[in-house]
Amino acid sequence: MQKKWALILGASSGFGGATAVRLAQDGYCILGVHLDRQINMPNVEKIKKKIEGTGNRAVFFNANAADPIKRDDILDEIKERFATKEHPYVYILVHSLAFGTLKPYIAENPSKRVTRAQMQMTLDVMAHSLVYWTQGLIERNLFAKQGRIFALTSAGSHATFPTYGAISAAKAALESHIRQLAFELGKMGITANAIMAGVTDTPALRRIPGNDLMLKFARSKNPGGRLTTPEDVANAISLLSRPEADWISGNVIGVDGGEYISNYTGEEEINLLVKK
Repeated sequence: MQKKWALILGASSGFGGATAVRLAQDGYCILGVHLDRQINMPNVEKIKKKIEGTGNRAVFFNANAADPIKRDDILDEIKERFATKEHPYVYILVHSLAFGTLKPYIAENPSKRVTRAQMQMTLDVMAHSLVYWTQGLIERNLFAKQGRIFALTSAGSHATFPTYGAISAAKAALESHIRQLAFELGKMGITANAIMAGVTDTPALRRIPGNDLMLKFARSKNPGGRLTTPEDVANAISLLSRPEADWISGNVIGVDGGEYISNYTGEEEINLLVKK
């Protein structure tokens, strides 16, 4: 029997890694695209073993998902190795690419501010690549009807934080792309939604200056008294992948335990703000 597959962009850690394992538990084989150096490969192998432990296949590509040549090579290989004309290959596409520039727009020293090339790279990797991967899947008849597209966004799409400007712009663009894809792919029954996770302790967040304050603030204000985890997000994607969610599309869906709506400022947060 033909297996269903999920294609995860950014499958080696954080949201992408947790979602790959959760969807494998749901019965999906996993195609993972990631970009890791040799030192990080043991973690990639752990994720692959967890997937294979469910009895499903794990096919990973260590490549730059934003590189158009690599993207075409991977999609062509998927088409050649797995797909048939009668049975499209991919049922779920998850975009969880977190690689961008953390520089301010304005700086006294021009060498410290974001450049045009850095801005373009950030938008291309963290937003526009979703469109290009979707186009590639559709052009090759690889995307199944009633399929799903998920893109990981954050409250930073409409908020400010020091050095976060380029990434904020990318997240805003990503949400716009999701709305447009939902509109254009609706006739195929393919849904597209952005998942706005709460503050989560991931490798990507650890690269943001001031991440320790972000983590403490989020924990203090969250009604659940804890941070969001990658598994929380993976579970939400699992739920939204069910047939019962066929009519949910074009949305930004919060997965944060109520963190975003909470205006509570705890004593710990006040002390941190005063010290800063």
